[in-house]
Amino acid sequence: MCSGRESNPYGHCRPQDFKSCVSTYSTTRAPKRFAKLGNIRGNAKNQYFCKNTIAMSKTHPKLYKVLFVCLGNICRSPAAEEVLRVRAAAFSPALQLEIDSAGTYSGHRGELPDPRMRRCGQARGYVMTHRARPLQVRDFSEFDYLLVMDDNNYENVCRMAPDANSRKKVLRTADFLTGAYATKSTIPDPYYGDMADFEYVLDLLENATDEFLRRLTTCS
Repeated sequence: MCSGRESNPYGHCRPQDFKSCVSTYSTTRAPKRFAKLGNIRGNAKNQYFCKNTIAMSKTHPKLYKVLFVCLGNICRSPAAEEVLRVRAAAFSPALQLEIDSAGTYSGHRGELPDPRMRRCGQARGYVMTHRARPLQVRDFSEFDYLLVMDDNNYENVCRMAPDANSRKKVLRTADFLTGAYATKSTIPDPYYGDMADFEYVLDLLENATDEFLRRLTTCS
C-alpha cells in the first residue's frame, strides 16, 4: 500500500468492513455540527442538498445521479467515482446510484486513470476502469449532483452551467470532509506529486464520500 501523509479516520478499512467502520465513526468521531439534520441545513448549499434529495426521493426513491469533476478526469474524479461506488454498496446496498466522472479539460479523453492512482486504489480494493471524458452541458440535466474537487473546477463548472438551477447542483467535494479533514477546503491535484500525494487524495475522498452518503441517506 502507498504511504499516506495523514491517517485515515477509518484506518484504511477494507470495503467489506466499511459498514462497521462508518458506524463507529458516526457514533464516536463525527463532528457535533453533523449530529442533527437541523445543523446540516445551516449552510445554503447543504440546505439545497437536503431539499433536493427529499424532492428526488418522492419522484424516484433511492435513485441518485452523481457526477464527480476534476481537471483532466484521470486522477481525482475517477477515483472518487469508484470510491463512492464501492463504499455505497457496503454502506447501503439498497441505495441506487448512477455514478460517473468527467473533466473540465479534454486533453486526456479516452485515457484510463493515472497508473499511480490505480495502483494506490487497487491496494484499497478500488478497481478504476473509467475512461476520461470532458464535461458536457447535458450533464447538468442528467445528474442530480456535480461534485467538484477544487475552486478552479468549481468556477469552470459553474461557468458552464446553463442556468441558475443547474449551478445549484455544483458542490465542492471538500464541503463533505469531516473529522481530522474538516478544515480542508480542497481535494488537491496529485498529478505532479509522488505516491504519498495520491494516497492522501484517497484518504480525503474516502472521508468525504462517507459523509456524502450519510447526508444522502439522512436527508432522504
